[in-house]
Amino acid sequence: MPRYIVERTFPAGLSIPQTAEGAKAVQRVIDNNAQDGVTWVHSYVSPDRTKTFCVYDGPSPEAIRKVADRNQLPIDRIMQVSVLDPYFYLAT
Repeated sequence: MPRYIVERTFPAGLSIPQTAEGAKAVQRVIDNNAQDGVTWVHSYVSPDRTKTFCVYDGPSPEAIRKVADRNQLPIDRIMQVSVLDPYFYLAT
């Protein structure tokens, strides 16, 4: 399955409360993503919470755009990526 980095901007800042309400919101995103074979792996959030860099596995950029629209999440850019593990080179 291809892996993608999705860059997003939240001008007012991203806020997901660490409460039952926040857990429900995250579960809705996970469930919506699964409908199109997309998995949210994790996200990196800027200190001011206005930018996120989200790691996704999914069949295509189009599938990621589709679930982002369903989840009402912005997308600035989607980039397919692969892993470069520096320790691979040292394990010989």
